[in-house]
Amino acid sequence: MLNAQTRDVTRQPAAFEVRETGTVKSVRELIVRAVGLPSVMNGQMVEFANGARGMVMGFTEHEVQILIFGGKGEIRAGDEVYNRGQEFRVPVGDAFVGRVVNSLCEPMDGRGPVAAAEAYPVFGDAPGVMERQPVEQTLETGTRILDAVIPIAKGQRQLIIGDRMTGKSTLALDAILNQQGRDAVCIYACTGKTYSSLVRFIRLLESRGALAYSIVVSAPASTPIGEQYLSPYTACTLGEYFMRHGRHVLVMFDDLTKHAWVYRQLSLLLERAPGREAYPGDIFYIHSQLLERAAYLNPELGGGSMTFLPICDILQGDVTGFVPSNLVSMTDGQIYLSTALFNKGVKPAIDFGLSVSRIGSKAQWPAMRELSGRLRLEYVQYQELLQMTQLRTNLSAEAEGRLKRGEAITALLMQPKHQPVAMEDQILQLYALRRGVLDTLSASQIRQFKQEFGPAVREAAPKLVEELREQRVLSPEMKRTLDEALKRYLPQLIGGSSGGTATGGG
Repeated sequence: MLNAQTRDVTRQPAAFEVRETGTVKSVRELIVRAVGLPSVMNGQMVEFANGARGMVMGFTEHEVQILIFGGKGEIRAGDEVYNRGQEFRVPVGDAFVGRVVNSLCEPMDGRGPVAAAEAYPVFGDAPGVMERQPVEQTLETGTRILDAVIPIAKGQRQLIIGDRMTGKSTLALDAILNQQGRDAVCIYACTGKTYSSLVRFIRLLESRGALAYSIVVSAPASTPIGEQYLSPYTACTLGEYFMRHGRHVLVMFDDLTKHAWVYRQLSLLLERAPGREAYPGDIFYIHSQLLERAAYLNPELGGGSMTFLPICDILQGDVTGFVPSNLVSMTDGQIYLSTALFNKGVKPAIDFGLSVSRIGSKAQWPAMRELSGRLRLEYVQYQELLQMTQLRTNLSAEAEGRLKRGEAITALLMQPKHQPVAMEDQILQLYALRRGVLDTLSASQIRQFKQEFGPAVREAAPKLVEELREQRVLSPEMKRTLDEALKRYLPQLIGGSSGGTATGGG
């Protein structure tokens, strides 16, 4: 009999589970106060008796403060809460590409469960200095102004800042659309936006085929604030999986202003002392902890990169607010969208004077750097001259020429939304601007030129565009070929006039 019992135990060994058990003391909104968890740490995951999950947000002298995720039934005072000593993790993997998930990486698109490869900590550490390499590749956004004047490098953190309804999300969305066919993974973190805007975003990605290489982390305003708080970190964690497997990742946070509002709400529920603009004192830390995880890893670690495009709302152009000034200080540059330019019909409404990219020019194509070197200065001078000459009628020939030049630059840089332009076409158009051939054209002719010149060059010299993509420089032979293409194309554009201006100085 003893032998039989021994065989049964050997065949079915007992499973042991080590966990701490505490008791829910009180529940206020989504904050639970529990007692009896002596070894729990900040940021760890806990579970409740009804299956709901939570994360430790802080401590008082006698209590543990826990943020609830999900809505798996009611949690009442006296319920048990369990700590297994695990940090808060979410599943990651290749199967998440093309899916819409919530902040816990649970599917929200009705297409069944997602097969996860691993589980990564949501609040992971940023790569160290020795794990990184200098930026060496440009992120092709497809927007002329950005690629020419405010270039973004892979591994960079570029803030998009401006008033409401000035095209901030559109700018980042166009960058996602332009990654098609570039072996990149794009992640969109929706935080506190309206559900209708999220649906429009997803439908646009589907219609353009961009959802096939994208992940959407959904946390609109209708979701609990705990999930809204977690959504940027979840998106970053999903991106880290691909970055550490040698892929290039683009993450769009839309937007961190609403994320700061959510954290302020949580902090008030946690009874933390408010500071400037009622934000808690650690609002800078939670965003810097997030944004520092952008990186371009060493080849020994796979050589992957993760680029961040955080979005920040401001009020009436005030960039001195607490959250906007924090975000400007912790990013590698900002793209400022002006309401005044937007109302004038200049789209994208990017203000050259307040926009800067501190490290992107190091990774810019040499051909683009050569052609766009004077573009910012010429455009800013044009804006100043335009204000000075609004009430004057008799202008000098030099002033007339500078105004005409500025109008040509403005017409060239204007771009409809959701129509990204390949880097090769941008270089061809900027070369024509440098040669001065656009200064004599009207705005409608420049719009026609932007549509037709690229295909005309591809038809006349098909190898030129391929060589430009491979070498990324404009050789003297390429410039001669482009001059010949301009001479042939311009008479067709302006109705049979001479193309001799193609070789004029610019």
